[in-house]
Amino acid sequence: MSLEQKDNKIFHALADELKRQQEGLEMIPSENYVSPEVLEALGTVLTNKYSEGFPGKRYYGGNQFIDVIEKTAVDRAKRLFGVEHANVQPYSGSPANQAVYLALLKPGDKVMGLSLTHGGHLTHGWKVNFSGLTYHSVPYGVDKETNLIDYEALLNLAKKEKPKMIIAGATAYPREIDFKAFGQIAQEVGAYLLTDASHIAGLIIAGVHQSPVPYSDVVMTTTHKTLRGPRGAILMCPHKTDRLKEKYHEESKWNLAELVDRAVFPGLQGGPHNHQTAAIAVSLKEASTPEFKKYGEQVVKNSKALAEGLLENKFNLVTGGTDNHLILIDLNNKEISGREAEELLDSVGITVNKNMVPFDPRKPMDPSGIRLGTPALTTRGFKEADMAVVASLIADIIHNQKKEIVKEEVAKKVRELTEKYPIYKSLGE
Repeated sequence: MSLEQKDNKIFHALADELKRQQEGLEMIPSENYVSPEVLEALGTVLTNKYSEGFPGKRYYGGNQFIDVIEKTAVDRAKRLFGVEHANVQPYSGSPANQAVYLALLKPGDKVMGLSLTHGGHLTHGWKVNFSGLTYHSVPYGVDKETNLIDYEALLNLAKKEKPKMIIAGATAYPREIDFKAFGQIAQEVGAYLLTDASHIAGLIIAGVHQSPVPYSDVVMTTTHKTLRGPRGAILMCPHKTDRLKEKYHEESKWNLAELVDRAVFPGLQGGPHNHQTAAIAVSLKEASTPEFKKYGEQVVKNSKALAEGLLENKFNLVTGGTDNHLILIDLNNKEISGREAEELLDSVGITVNKNMVPFDPRKPMDPSGIRLGTPALTTRGFKEADMAVVASLIADIIHNQKKEIVKEEVAKKVRELTEKYPIYKSLGE
């Protein structure tokens, strides 16, 4: 019996979502399209198997083939990122970050991460998240004039607060992050450095963003976003596993890698999602190809072209532009809020997300900005000239909010673009 016959409601919801993805411009910078091969790995019998533990050390029998899959994913991650140790079991980015806290800190220890309102992530110490509720969070921010991270101010704050851990990384910061500077600051104040590379992992692999590996104690990345894999996460220890004792003289029977592994299992999780692990392995193989390097390079080219087009149409871009895959638009000069802009663009098939801008006077659910990016459109095959068209379509809608004829024309042009660059030809037929 087919899904359509067995569960018609879910079947049609899936079909509608595929149609939405095919016919719209997906511009949320944390979203992307996986390959048919990754989708194939996700929908397998691996979801039937429990595999608590790690390869060769399972708490259940019958894991000989699961071990092959997980070892393959681990080996590929280690080679791709150039790290000593990798754990591919975290279910997602947030629990992966939580595992690092559990591994290296005690409740109440002081942490420093980029403020959520300045482009950071919930798990970097935000007050309503576990990271801000369980630990003493002292957020750092961006400079009020430039909206850039001020590394000298960060160093001074770190010297004053002496955190146990500093978190580098962001979700809405459009410029390249200087991980070397973060490493030097962490070393000077005796703090661990956790790098959350979730948004830029694909750009790091492509060589268009500085790698955090030489400077970090732990690197976390999700496996979707610019890495273009399934939902999941990888925790990596870049250096030799005895670094913990060498650097911090901790009295622990476990080395750094062992602490991270034990925090994932049994600390936070039970059995890993084996179908997810297989799909991660497939995506990591894809990311090791010359084609993927070209993809990462094109993501940045497209982002810069989009930024140029938006600037030409009198949009205010936070930091004045972008170095990576995303752009943050401050709409305060456009007489429209971020929420209104998100809804307006969605009505013509352009998907972005409302987002706070640094020092935003508005509330999070109706902020002053929108966040948009190029990973998904680049996967479809968009180039710089296409991004100039997209910028003009965004401008047409924002500048003519109440003109239905403009909406109709933009929606038509969106469909023309999506037909030119289909996602899944076989799935859409």
